[in-house]
Amino acid sequence: MREKSKIVTVEPADYFPREVRGECKLGEFAGDKNLTALMLGLAVGDALGVPVEFSSREELDMHPVTDMRGWGTYPVPEGTWSDDTSMALATLDSLKHDRIDYNEIMENFVRWAHHDEYTATGKRFDIGGICSHAIQNFIMRGHTDALLSGIDGEHSNGNGSLMRIAPMAYYLWRKGYEENRAIEIIHNTSALTHAHMRSKVACGIYSFVLWELLRSPCKGSVLQGLTKARNFYRGEIERIPYEDRLMKRIGRVFFLDEKAENLPMPSREEIQSTGYVVDTLEAAIWCIMTTNDYKSCVLAAVNLGEDTDTVAAIAGSLAAILYGMDAIPAPWLTTLQNREYIETICRACHKRWKK
Repeated sequence: MREKSKIVTVEPADYFPREVRGECKLGEFAGDKNLTALMLGLAVGDALGVPVEFSSREELDMHPVTDMRGWGTYPVPEGTWSDDTSMALATLDSLKHDRIDYNEIMENFVRWAHHDEYTATGKRFDIGGICSHAIQNFIMRGHTDALLSGIDGEHSNGNGSLMRIAPMAYYLWRKGYEENRAIEIIHNTSALTHAHMRSKVACGIYSFVLWELLRSPCKGSVLQGLTKARNFYRGEIERIPYEDRLMKRIGRVFFLDEKAENLPMPSREEIQSTGYVVDTLEAAIWCIMTTNDYKSCVLAAVNLGEDTDTVAAIAGSLAAILYGMDAIPAPWLTTLQNREYIETICRACHKRWKK
């Protein structure tokens, strides 16, 4: 019989005013801490996973990550974030102009990949194969037609667009975009590098979950977001082969019962944490739903092994919205390399978006 993990519901993050802790409309509330929490939550999770990326679960069970480390898989100091945060920052840096410009986002990716911008230590040390291929396509096209740069093959469903989708999803919520248009933009943003429908849908599912957490930061909002994603993609589900049906995989874990307290959860052994976008999304949400605070969530994600930085980055971004920025351990924030740079871009966005 499958082990069942209890889901613990929590109260909304207490920095939210009481009157907005319940349901609210898309973009109705966006406190100044939200974007900063999102980006720092992502970066801290990323940095925790960098030193042990590609480590097996068995290795991490013997020597689990419990704090920031350095000089592991890559020759970088503790608190160093990777391509996950860099590409998210490159996206956010374009959005700070309060417009969506796909070519500019790709230009920022070029600046990161070829000129070491948007990095933690001034030097890029990691890049995914599909992202690299898409960036080269954009360059070969004369730095135009960004939406034609991405790779759409069956084997191009790594997590390289999911890991950077958070700032775009936040911006669409903050600006009050209508749902259909918002998901269209999410799909386009994925397609800059990862143009297969499965990668687009994964980014869409993440966005639905984030939007519900922004409306009401509690565990039930994760399930509400997944339910909205299932309903939105119902037609698309029928066109995805059964054995690879993304929503079927996510649904196996999260759509079994309407009541969260009775929801059977898979055991840790059943969760995969590879770079395949379906595994990554499923693992990140599993970590959210089976832990009670930011620290436990990201450590659970890292210690699953394999693609440790990306699973922890995605889980960390959602956990930071769920629990609030104050839930991110202060020593980790202090250790985080180039933290001021992340906060500077966030402040520039708040300043421009308020106009």
